[in-house]
Amino acid sequence: MPVPVPKLGSYQFVAETKENLDWADLVTVDLSSYGTPEANKKLAQFLIQAIREKGFFYVKNFNISQERVNRQFAIGREYYELPLEEKLKYVPDLDNGKFNGYTPAGRRTIDTATGLKDRIEIYNIPKFNGHFPQEFPAPVKEHLEEIEEFARALHTEVLDPLFVLLAIGLELPEDYFTNIHRYEEKSEDHLRYMKYGKYSPEENAKLNHWGRGHTDLGSFTLLFRQPVAALQIRDPTTGGFKWVKPQDGTLTVNSCDALSFLTGNYVKSTIHRVTVPPKDQQHVDRLGLLYFSRPENDVKLATIKESPVLQREGYTENDFERSSNPVPTMEEWTFAKQKWQRTPHRYDKSEYRTATILPGFQEKNYDEPGAITGY
Repeated sequence: MPVPVPKLGSYQFVAETKENLDWADLVTVDLSSYGTPEANKKLAQFLIQAIREKGFFYVKNFNISQERVNRQFAIGREYYELPLEEKLKYVPDLDNGKFNGYTPAGRRTIDTATGLKDRIEIYNIPKFNGHFPQEFPAPVKEHLEEIEEFARALHTEVLDPLFVLLAIGLELPEDYFTNIHRYEEKSEDHLRYMKYGKYSPEENAKLNHWGRGHTDLGSFTLLFRQPVAALQIRDPTTGGFKWVKPQDGTLTVNSCDALSFLTGNYVKSTIHRVTVPPKDQQHVDRLGLLYFSRPENDVKLATIKESPVLQREGYTENDFERSSNPVPTMEEWTFAKQKWQRTPHRYDKSEYRTATILPGFQEKNYDEPGAITGY
């Protein structure tokens, strides 16, 4: 019997925390002035500062209305109202690194002393470019045209400008990065609705965090404003974790592994985690709306030799090149790391946290003191 699709109502965000947290001081890239050579040069300097010093930054005035964003949160809410047995129909081959579709909660132990499992649910939607035929559950299928329009807008209104600014900052042709992030080509980009189920006060008291420190594997990750404070980033200078404050009308963006490889670690792939929210927000689930951008699958993750900036600054090799191991394509890197990420109970053994993802690249335990450098 088909699952009935409820009418999509408005989305109400929880109130922000009143606790005085140690917020990270992040750069804001304002795209309202984007488009002229002078403005783009200035914006590129802001972007380079952000991805060199913190790896996380805000973007505002990106020409996507809050109403459109709210509707995506509402779609995500309706999806997670589905019965578990319905969501389980859309689970991909997680153990072999597949990730489009539904990942159920409980695949990781987050407190080894008590055996407490994670309560993280993920639903990923790939690009709408013909390379990823997929069946969709009713709440998603009902709004598929709107979801596609939203995902494509993230490329034209947010990602393409950021890639142009990055190219300017590295003294490359302006289309250098847009040419390896074309929407119509095959890449493992995806839109994500992500739910962190709440824990009881007693359970939260035993937890240090809901997810361990990690980096993302692609180019840029876009995170829409989520007022439940839980995201923390690791300061590359001090090694300490700071909270990321939700800012009205902004996206929170972080640079990721692929850009770090392509720039010989000039661009930082930022360590971040999701921790236990403040006490005044622990009574609610945390729904996230994200977009993960990745280079096209056939792009080889070798350091860009054409950049005068990288040459002058001495960023001429990445981990693979330095170790004389084969440099992977983006597709090879994606599925090697996704297979590692999707392994059930992967944090139960400490040796897993420092596993070799591919020859030449070893994972790091980013929650331990001293592990402060990005990829």
